[in-house]
Amino acid sequence: MPTVIRDLMSTPPVQADGDDTLASVARRMADANIGSVIIADKGDVVGIVTERDLLRAAAVDRDPATEPARRWMTPSPDVLGPDEEAEVAWSSLSDHHYRHLPVMSGSDLVGVVSLRDLMGIARLRPADETSEEVPRGLEGVVVAETAVGDVRGLEGFFHYRQYSAVELATHRSLEDVWYLMAEGELPSREQSVAFGTQTAALRQIPPGLAAQLPALARLSQPLDVLRTAVSILGGELGWPPTHEGDEGALAEQALRLCAVVPTVLTATYRLQQGLDVVPPRTDLGYAANYLWMLTGAEPTAIQARALEQYLVLTIDHGFNSSTFTARVITSTGADLAAAICGAIGALSGPLHGGAPSRALDMLDTIGTPERAEAWVRNAVEHGERIMGFGHRVYKTDDPRSLFLRNVARQMEAPLVNFATQVEQTVVDVLAELKPGRRLYANVEFYAGVVMAACGIPRQMFTPTFASSRAIGWTAHVVEQAADNRLIRPAAHYVGPAPPQPVPALTPR
Repeated sequence: MPTVIRDLMSTPPVQADGDDTLASVARRMADANIGSVIIADKGDVVGIVTERDLLRAAAVDRDPATEPARRWMTPSPDVLGPDEEAEVAWSSLSDHHYRHLPVMSGSDLVGVVSLRDLMGIARLRPADETSEEVPRGLEGVVVAETAVGDVRGLEGFFHYRQYSAVELATHRSLEDVWYLMAEGELPSREQSVAFGTQTAALRQIPPGLAAQLPALARLSQPLDVLRTAVSILGGELGWPPTHEGDEGALAEQALRLCAVVPTVLTATYRLQQGLDVVPPRTDLGYAANYLWMLTGAEPTAIQARALEQYLVLTIDHGFNSSTFTARVITSTGADLAAAICGAIGALSGPLHGGAPSRALDMLDTIGTPERAEAWVRNAVEHGERIMGFGHRVYKTDDPRSLFLRNVARQMEAPLVNFATQVEQTVVDVLAELKPGRRLYANVEFYAGVVMAACGIPRQMFTPTFASSRAIGWTAHVVEQAADNRLIRPAAHYVGPAPPQPVPALTPR
């Protein structure tokens, strides 16, 4: 028999009024050991507040003793019936990116069902009971649990280990956020200084890899060279399979890899330009050292901070293709280098990593503000892709794009005014020609403007993205290895019905 909601739900549900404070809601969650509270008004379900909502409020320094729950709840959530099948809950959770849903029997609130409840039955479901309808690209399918971070596409919000990524980019250094991803908490001032010193000392390329890098640089582009270099790095340093279970050693490998990646990328670029390699400096922070190794000139404080903020925003972003690839490879017990090589390979695909340079290329093609409307109209009418717009997850403004637009303005970046005009033109033309279709600028659009203002050449935009994303990849590898199970999903066969007789070969 199929599993129904009644078999999974927690009951009785914890309720609160919309005017109750977040502090009161948090106490009720803690007392009941549950991750959500249903907000009711005269018996009607009007919203739901979860632990993530409490964290979201805390990330922007709201006082839980005065903040009303109504302001932070998800309004009008989907409601389930106790006798509905679990598949209905799966669909609602995946469509809206919910984690908890109220359960109503007639007009009575009788329970709440969570994503964790559904994950439990998913692990027990036989392979021959998979759904007939498989979302293309696994969109909305939950494949694992993670404490690294999350993306809320409908809200335009994402976080790293409970802290708003935008708030982290505003107030913290890249090293601090790297420490957060590696250690699970933000560092104190003393820990921050010690961690910066520790990671700066790991930037040198090992001698074996350094000897081979000039030959590799002659063969391919920096991101492709990085993929090979990471493989060599793991071999030279003797990294064992992750399934051997030495968490401390794996964490050290992760730090070494993330520290070396920027050095490999910048050295590769300079070798390809016929320039001498600029060795890393230990007296500069991550972002300033990156620009130093790339250009051979010490950056201004404004450039270093702008790049640092971009890098913080791109460390992690949910179970994107490259992150998922790294976790799948790790689940086989392969070593850290193998997992990161796979992630780099996934990132190299234009449908995932994209290229902020293409957004700048589009601006070059448009040329002047006066030509923007005609160019955008022609692109929309012919169904052409507008570079730097649209995102698979966000259905509202990409918070990374909004943040980087402000960074570009503060830098007085040469292209920022033009880019802003083009962005508004795209929004206006779509509103006229495609009413109801909203297309927002994504991280690529203003990332290119910011990186160009920092002195980074266009061919290094995606490699620069990879340098920060390596921090997120390694955090996921460490997490997967710590509680591993081989990732082995099922597939729905759609070919001719088996078994068919095998025809014998006709004798010669």
